[in-house]
Amino acid sequence: MHDRLEKVARLRASGVDPYSRGFKPTHSSIAAKELIGDAERTPPVSVAGRLMVKRQQGGLVFADLQDGQGRIQLMANRGILGDEEFARFADLDLGDIVGVAGPIFRTKRGEITVEVQSFQLLTKSLRPMPEKWHGLKDVEIRYRQRYVDLIANPEVREVFRARTKIITAIRGLFDERGFIDVETPVLQEIPGGGHARPFQTHHNALDRDLFLRIALELHLKRLLVGGFERVYEIGRVFRNEGLSPRHNPEFTLLESYQAYADYEDVMQLVEDLVVVSAMAAGRPLEGSYQGESVNLTPPFRRTRMADLVLEHTGRQAVGEELNELFEEHVEPRLRQPTFVLDYPVEISPLARPREDDPRFVERFELIILGREYANAFTELTDPIDQRARFEAQAAMRAAGNVEAHPMDEDFLRAVEYGMPPCGGLGIGIDRLVMLLTNTQTIRDVILFPVMKAES
Repeated sequence: MHDRLEKVARLRASGVDPYSRGFKPTHSSIAAKELIGDAERTPPVSVAGRLMVKRQQGGLVFADLQDGQGRIQLMANRGILGDEEFARFADLDLGDIVGVAGPIFRTKRGEITVEVQSFQLLTKSLRPMPEKWHGLKDVEIRYRQRYVDLIANPEVREVFRARTKIITAIRGLFDERGFIDVETPVLQEIPGGGHARPFQTHHNALDRDLFLRIALELHLKRLLVGGFERVYEIGRVFRNEGLSPRHNPEFTLLESYQAYADYEDVMQLVEDLVVVSAMAAGRPLEGSYQGESVNLTPPFRRTRMADLVLEHTGRQAVGEELNELFEEHVEPRLRQPTFVLDYPVEISPLARPREDDPRFVERFELIILGREYANAFTELTDPIDQRARFEAQAAMRAAGNVEAHPMDEDFLRAVEYGMPPCGGLGIGIDRLVMLLTNTQTIRDVILFPVMKAES
């Protein structure tokens, strides 16, 4: 870094600004390559990006320029630039961002190349890339210094481009079906809608504690009470829990609520959502994840939780015991997409009971490769039953269960005004992106994951 600081000082002393105001490229690296076609040379073009490779051969300097689309080779010729400008180009460092103008041609080896007729240093890089930066694999550097990861591993950028395409496709699906995209509070007085420990903060002006939301559910349901019949939100939620390949304390959640629908309707919605997301990511429905074949072609298998537990353990159970048996003995074995139906009422305080067996609720989770990808209900709209469920959860909190659902009197008041029958859905966007981009951990699909303190 010391040598580069000295270069900055020399540049400024010579009247060159090492941090230019701007540059307007005419072509990306990909567009520039496509421009040549069958021609021997093209008219001059302008490209800009970061120098990634540089090598000198006598009076020639070859370099690779990387922009947001890809790479293209540059060739600086002493005979064209002159001694002074050629020396200045040769003195550029890897990592410097430059703008270059010149025609495109093919070298004797057939490499499409920009002949440097003029260039401009746009940003001087003070830090050299980490040792062995090419194909950087050190996960500590990759996740903590994502900017370096994105420079060194272009395939990582493709994962996040795919993530954007997936989210765009999901929004398109909901928009086409008459849902409206809304925003609900991140800071909440009562963090409800899930079983999780929240993050707590303090509002100084109001002198009151607030919590970062753990889910989107209760405010979206309030909107159904208010007359919106189809709403969805894609937003960050926060859960004060540990780190794992599938868990990050802040993550992106999709929730949707549809009036006059039930969980059967939501299952169809989820199948459609998976298909459009896979198409957006460029993943075939019959593909693989980390070497294991996974077929995402609908319809997905539909089976009741109690039947699955009986099938795999030979035991009949209800309530918490049924869920524990399912999570331990069944869930890891469900590899192909499976809708697991009808969860115990004890663990589903916001879902409608089955009319034929009120020990269970109309709830499903989509399980793929032993992991949950979606959670959905026919929603509970009975305010009397809802109050009783909240009171039972409050008793569990008083007994020490910090993840039990808190009492929310304002939500109960809203439901008492009357909420239409509806189907609700929650999907963790990060896990879905992991599946569709064949990435191993949640940190691979979150640009800036939470890390332990840097030593």
